[in-house]
Amino acid sequence: MGKNLTPEQTNAYEEQGYLLPLDLFSLQEAFDYRQEIENLETQYRNGVGEYPLNQFFRINGQIVIPLLAQIAQTPKLLDAVEDILGPDLLVWSCELFIKEAGTEKTVSWHQDLTYWGMGETDDEVTAWIAFSDVSKAAGCMRFIPGSHKQRIVPHHDTFNEDNLLSRGQEVAVEVNEDDAVYDELRPGQMSLHHGRLFHASGPNKSDDRRIGMAIRFVTPGVEHNSENKDFGMLVRGADKGGNWINVAPPGQLFGTHELSLYDEILAKQSSTLTAGAEQTVGLYTK
Repeated sequence: MGKNLTPEQTNAYEEQGYLLPLDLFSLQEAFDYRQEIENLETQYRNGVGEYPLNQFFRINGQIVIPLLAQIAQTPKLLDAVEDILGPDLLVWSCELFIKEAGTEKTVSWHQDLTYWGMGETDDEVTAWIAFSDVSKAAGCMRFIPGSHKQRIVPHHDTFNEDNLLSRGQEVAVEVNEDDAVYDELRPGQMSLHHGRLFHASGPNKSDDRRIGMAIRFVTPGVEHNSENKDFGMLVRGADKGGNWINVAPPGQLFGTHELSLYDEILAKQSSTLTAGAEQTVGLYTK
């Protein structure tokens, strides 16, 4: 038995490339976290420095927002991820995906690892946590079971304004929508999915905002395609490989040191995340 997952669940993840739904927080805890997120939106509606708040929500929020780093270190969450990746865990990025009620914003079919500079590693998993009701109507994710067993397929950039991805990237192969499994989650539940799994999400046709948080976990053994080491927050175990630059959780919200580190990380990651794009990629302004 694992710390959180049963053998049947870990086998299902290996076979299908995802697990859902998994209970993580109570309804009250999920509501409280949602309130804290929305309080940040109110307090920093004009952004922070040169960036809109959504920049920090969409990439590396764990560097400057203690709340996101705290959520990423939830013991029950780490137990589930450890059952898949092993005892040594780094957080590579925390991202908030918010779709307003009635919005046409979508996420096209894609594989996460395509532009991350980590190759086709199996040593990455994304935890996606719901802080609102995430139903089909609200535009939940959908997965193609077993699609993680193939390599990274060709993608092309659409730069569609209604696409929540930075370059509107989508797989350049046919996807059979009939095979899709919907990742419907109640507030406080989460799913786990593999970095090569085909996934997408539709518009939010519900009467409430769809609020979710994606946490990208990797093992210290993951190597990078570029000469530059990437940055990771060690949340369990040890990093003995030297492949990563370890960073601590933020000491204060949007502190001077934290913002300086954020800029350094963004500058070093940008060339990898935008490689091959035919036009300027915004990380992230949507």
